[in-house]
Amino acid sequence: MCDVAYYARRVGLDVETFRVQTEDGFIITLWHVYNPQEYAPLSPEQRRERGPVVFDSKKRPNSSQSNRRYPVLLIHGLLQSAGTYCTNDDDSLAFYLCKSGYDVWLGNNRCGKNPEHTSLSPSDPRMWSWDIRHLGTLDLAALTSRVLYETGFEKLGLVCHSQGTTQTFVALAKEHRPELGERISVFCALAPAAYAGPLVSRSYFRFMQLLSPRMFRLVFGIHSFIPSMVTIQRVLHPRIYGTLAYWVFSFLFGWSDARWDRDLRHRMFQFAPVYVSSEAMRWWLGCESFAKHKCILSTMEDSAEETRVDHGDDPSDPCLGSRGDKAWFSPQVPPFALWIGGSDALVDGRKLLNRFDDGCEPNVRVVHSKIIDEYEHLDVLWAMDSIEQVGKEVRQVLFNTMSDDARSICRVPRGINPNLIDMQ
Repeated sequence: MCDVAYYARRVGLDVETFRVQTEDGFIITLWHVYNPQEYAPLSPEQRRERGPVVFDSKKRPNSSQSNRRYPVLLIHGLLQSAGTYCTNDDDSLAFYLCKSGYDVWLGNNRCGKNPEHTSLSPSDPRMWSWDIRHLGTLDLAALTSRVLYETGFEKLGLVCHSQGTTQTFVALAKEHRPELGERISVFCALAPAAYAGPLVSRSYFRFMQLLSPRMFRLVFGIHSFIPSMVTIQRVLHPRIYGTLAYWVFSFLFGWSDARWDRDLRHRMFQFAPVYVSSEAMRWWLGCESFAKHKCILSTMEDSAEETRVDHGDDPSDPCLGSRGDKAWFSPQVPPFALWIGGSDALVDGRKLLNRFDDGCEPNVRVVHSKIIDEYEHLDVLWAMDSIEQVGKEVRQVLFNTMSDDARSICRVPRGINPNLIDMQ
């Protein structure tokens, strides 16, 4: 069943849905996970979209100024919705964090299952003229702004998986929307997608890299990318669809269910795929794409390399600049925490961690990093031991990186060790 509230009620929680408007007019969905024994959902009028302005609205007053829950926003990966954080019953990351004592919000990018815009229709090509940069600078900003408005906090904890990490890296870049970093207390990146893994060298991905932008649009259209996938999900029985979807995605992306609860496998793909623009897929897989450059940071790195070729390797050459000149992030960037699958063939988290360790990003402070050797791309969400390997550490890092002011009015999440506060 493709219903987040259904899975929440299975574990004694519930979900309310907010409508959020981006600055370019998209209406996107924000799910709030809550404990019905201590929170009453807002009215539909209070949960509707509030217009395109971000971070300028007056914050809602909160009647309770103590024992509050610290807000955490979770963002999903490519071709998925945020429901992927909710399919493992009590071992789902969203429900685990909520029961630990956090205020959990699930953000969905534009279009999703039901494309909606204030002035455009789904048949209008302009509604599909977007890629990962829009998801970061517009969708993530709108979702963050709404959570802070509803909760009244100055900052929130951000947890992202796969593409969600990419849009965050893009948004936080010093050329894009670096001020967003001032609203985030910590960025927890699960299977961070900044460097491509060996999987992108497979023949069908290489074929897509050979297509010119014009040919890519001719083959895949100028609207949604293969929309029939969503139609198939609607007509098939959920269990049948879930099984078929696993085999298709397993073939395409090379992962297995070796560490999942196979009785729940059909659930895990109820929230995938969703509508994604062909332009977004071209950003990932087309010519001059992530798959070809194998790094979202490649533009800056390539430019720096060209400078070295032009001016030689003399470190005193003023044309070369300093190491910090090619840094992706500004001083406004929040602390980072990384959980990397050591057997992830889709993305290479080790290269990203090496970039940080080598000092190429002098403004980035990595407060936690972990490589789980046996984990593949989706295991950080769905492995049977993901709470032990990932969830408990995310819970601790979120608490450690809260400001003193926030910690003074928030409850201490269940299972938190205050003695580990010095790790931040």
